Amino acid sequence: MGEHSREHLSRKDSIWIQTGREGQELDAGSATGKSLGVFTSGGDSQGMNSAVRAVVRMGSFLGCKVYYIKEGYQGMVDGGDHIIEASWASSSGIMQKGGTVIGSARCADFRQREGRLKAAKNLIDKNITNLVVIGGDGSLTGANLFRQEWNSLLDELKATDRITDEQRKSCSSINIVGMVGSIDNDFCGTDMTIGTDSALHRIIESVDSISTTASSHQRAFVLEVMGRHCG
Repeated sequence: MGEHSREHLSRKDSIWIQTGREGQELDAGSATGKSLGVFTSGGDSQGMNSAVRAVVRMGSFLGCKVYYIKEGYQGMVDGGDHIIEASWASSSGIMQKGGTVIGSARCADFRQREGRLKAAKNLIDKNITNLVVIGGDGSLTGANLFRQEWNSLLDELKATDRITDEQRKSCSSINIVGMVGSIDNDFCGTDMTIGTDSALHRIIESVDSISTTASSHQRAFVLEVMGRHCG
């Protein structure tokens, strides 16, 4: 490549004008004092446990207090024992397991504002102002609505004396990261969602298995797979 090799390229040669944070190293303990919640929601997909493990391990490295929110949004609404502190040990030995070890559930309560008020109160009680949502389209849509309503939810909780002035100030904003866990692979911004690779492998195995029966009987078989609009 000569003079145009990577070593000679600068920021002005990039399509991005400003430097991003990709590839930058984060210092151990740089997020000490902060709390983070991770949960899985909607349909389970292979790889969710690996994502949960990565969140816990990275959070621990940065000094965050990481919480499992069990049973998805339902656990967030119910609070109590559904929100428990995670540890390095509790996230061990789960990568090879299918599904999600912290549970997932559909939650009708979260669709209502009162349910979201309860969820916000339970997060504030644990000082959780950072969330990692691992789920599909519906889960991430719910997270976006929660983010948009956050300030109004806090105002209502404060007006009804369910939180203090100090809690209102310390939890004035919420940061949400969405990790697309869906075998549908129907979400923009990512080439392959969590669970898609395993789903495709299962489909290939099924096709390979059924093809011998099809050839034996000289018939054409139609195999229907999941995937919403991407099936």
